[in-house]
Amino acid sequence: MKIIVIPGDGIGPETMAVCTHVLETVSDKLNLQLQLVPEIAGHDSLKKHQATVTPELLAKVKDADGLMLGPMATYDFKDESKGEINPSKYFRKQLDLYANIRPAKTFPKIPTRMNPFDLAVVRENTEGFYADRNVESGNSEILVTPDVSISLRRITRHCCDRIAKTAFELAMTRKKHVSIVHKANVLRVTDGMFMDSCYNVAKNYPEVTVDEFIVDAMMAHVVRNPERFDTIVTTNMFGDILSDLTAELSGSLGLGGSLNAGDLYAMGQAAHGSAPDIAGQDIANPFSLITSASMLLNWLGQRHQLPIYIQAAKLIDLCMQQAIDAKETTIDIGGSLGTFQTGKQFIQRIQAA
Repeated sequence: MKIIVIPGDGIGPETMAVCTHVLETVSDKLNLQLQLVPEIAGHDSLKKHQATVTPELLAKVKDADGLMLGPMATYDFKDESKGEINPSKYFRKQLDLYANIRPAKTFPKIPTRMNPFDLAVVRENTEGFYADRNVESGNSEILVTPDVSISLRRITRHCCDRIAKTAFELAMTRKKHVSIVHKANVLRVTDGMFMDSCYNVAKNYPEVTVDEFIVDAMMAHVVRNPERFDTIVTTNMFGDILSDLTAELSGSLGLGGSLNAGDLYAMGQAAHGSAPDIAGQDIANPFSLITSASMLLNWLGQRHQLPIYIQAAKLIDLCMQQAIDAKETTIDIGGSLGTFQTGKQFIQRIQAA
């Protein structure tokens, strides 16, 4: 299996170096025969190629089996005519990675104010309020006058159906409970279509319990009682906000892994940003990227019917649990190690397992 590895911006090179070493170690231990191919995007690519991402890079990703994308300085990239393309959006759109799956759970040794919980947010990834992915050309934000602006939202039944199916399929492997999050009391047409799709798909999964929540109320419910939830399905922007909240409730956004998956391709990606304020200080938490790598290995194992890849993902998850229990972590989740040393200890756990 060939995986393209793009370190990214800010803390990306530090955390991705740890993640790459973890993948190499797991590959050696279980004979996965992974081929990790380094590439660049973001600021490094802009300097070298005058574009943050290039068609040549996309071709290489399509020719590979998976992609690990480091955090990107998305806010810096404002003018696509100057090559400043959002790499995350670019790959999600070009590879049709319509499902963004973001798990969040508590760990006994990480102090939180929450009761223990284990949930996953399934977020539609290719349309919605995001202005850079819902019209054919340009974006859907319009400056009508200097003082009046309009933003359009696109919702299609096709995208609603497939993200709902993803959520119910995931729920069947978990606690068979899906919560639909929406704002249909106000967005009657668009969120109405989303809810209609979810309930239609639910008919094919009679074993799954289904409930629904208005998004603003959902935020209060998750903060107050996250353990009541299992699999949460929602549209793009709502899912983006909600998954950051659930990751933080688990102890740190540095634990927030994610998988962007479609029918043909998948991309592991940390749920957090590039954090330029702490870049180069050896304090960034690499666990978000490591979790994302585990999710990518599991996806590859499921897609290609390779049980050893699923075993590799479980090994990474086990070692992470053990590392957290032993406080072999960065300071944000109660440890005292730097990024590099956290990775070194993690590698030793994999080798000893």
